[in-house]
Amino acid sequence: MAMNEILDFYKGKKVFITGHAGFKGAWMCVMLANAGAQVIGYSRCSHKENSLFELCGVEKQITHIQGDVRDLDHLLEVFRKYQPEIVIHMAAQPIVRESYRNPVETYSINVMGTVNICEAMRLTPSVRSFLNVTTDKVYHNKEWHWGYRENEPLDGYDPYSNSKSCSELITHSYKSSFFTDGRPAISTARAGNVIGGGDFARDRIIPDCVRAAVRGEDIIVRNPYSTRPYQHVLEPVFAYLMIAARQYEDGRFSGYYNVGPDDRDCMETGALADLFVKYWGGGLKWINQYDGGPHEATFLKLDCSNLKTTFGWRPRWNLEKAIQAVVEWSKVWVAGGDVRAVMDRQIQEFLAAGE
Repeated sequence: MAMNEILDFYKGKKVFITGHAGFKGAWMCVMLANAGAQVIGYSRCSHKENSLFELCGVEKQITHIQGDVRDLDHLLEVFRKYQPEIVIHMAAQPIVRESYRNPVETYSINVMGTVNICEAMRLTPSVRSFLNVTTDKVYHNKEWHWGYRENEPLDGYDPYSNSKSCSELITHSYKSSFFTDGRPAISTARAGNVIGGGDFARDRIIPDCVRAAVRGEDIIVRNPYSTRPYQHVLEPVFAYLMIAARQYEDGRFSGYYNVGPDDRDCMETGALADLFVKYWGGGLKWINQYDGGPHEATFLKLDCSNLKTTFGWRPRWNLEKAIQAVVEWSKVWVAGGDVRAVMDRQIQEFLAAGE
């Protein structure tokens, strides 16, 4: 399928998304709403100072449900009511440093949340396609300089990474125990570090850059020499939708997929900050200030050959283009402009790059 054909597939489909009010979830909701999907979003939705989901106004275009993936009874009630066809599970506690501060909550959300979604899906025959979104950090990281493949051991180091490894294993178990007939088709997607307009999370490099730029302060970079597979948020969001659509139509596409940039965009954090400074302008600069924080991986790269070979997929935007898009969105937001218009325009530009 071409990129626009993937989105055409979703017209009228019932798509249940956990974590829809988060950063990636908001971008996915906009893309699906524009495509005419019937989106049922399920999130805790704790109101924050800034929320992309609220800023972009997509709540008016979808069914927005406030709920916790740890509440199995409520999940079952929602599944019974809406009878979704496609389930995309993105709800998580997603921050490594937060997982050190609150390990029990991290495991509770990321592990039992996955169990409950799988159980709700097991009891809902309407579901034909399920995608569990995890992370590149699920792998047992040996700090080597080549990309991890989907058959590498899963054993994340910190509570966040390890809880997502557990989420993968839970999905594998449910697939083997209850869905051997291929209904629903099940995949997991392990994405690299994601950047984009509207990410306001703590302890992430691009939100830290934006906050510093807005305040007129120097950007603090804690680990400038750590290498990560950075990509614009539209890359994994579209890949998730592609996997879910293709396996809906043909269960042979179900599997385990890395979603990351080409090697040239696996970049040190300091170099990423250099790009941000270049495109933001105004005399902005960054400083190296290691804060003695908890262990985080120094080097992490993904081998995305499986995704490329299976679907003919390739990244559309390089990292420089991704940073330009982040700065464009952020400056419109700072000026009080129409961020939804920016998102719609960037989605169309992204889709056109794939033709």
